[in-house]
Amino acid sequence: MNTLSRILAFAALSAVVIAAPVRAEDIKAGDLVISQAWSRATPGGAKVAGGFLTIENKGTAPDKLVSVSADIAGKAEVHEMAMDNGVMKMRPLDKGLVIEPGKTVKLAPGGYHLMLQDLKGPFKEGEKVPVTLEFEKAGKVAVSLDVQGVGAQAPAGGGSTMMKKMPDHSGMKM
Repeated sequence: MNTLSRILAFAALSAVVIAAPVRAEDIKAGDLVISQAWSRATPGGAKVAGGFLTIENKGTAPDKLVSVSADIAGKAEVHEMAMDNGVMKMRPLDKGLVIEPGKTVKLAPGGYHLMLQDLKGPFKEGEKVPVTLEFEKAGKVAVSLDVQGVGAQAPAGGGSTMMKKMPDHSGMKM
């Protein structure tokens, strides 16, 4: 292979790597595996954003997500969205979110999620937003949320097109 061919091959490979969707790596913390951590880009001036991820408990005892923190947010909480008499309600989980042994809990639009409030700046597509999850047993775990497009419904390369379209609350004021 001559030098020009090598340069062209390297350039083509580089373009493929750069164009590939960015995905967070799985993080192991004790018996927990945290994967598919992501968020949505926020419009300028937005004061809230959601964080989404999957937590799998591979152990024999439950663990509990007790809190979340993020330097980019003045306040961060674990939230739940649920229907109550035909009305969608959102509330913080003050007692935390239990991850039973052998089970997987998905934090996704329209259900459990991280609520980041009083944002200090916008989330831009392609960036990574660092957050710290605190578990009862696994302790503090640093996670990076991969920022997807404003209307994203799932992490890059990991979502189902069968997901029900949920409302975008990224610009909602609390």
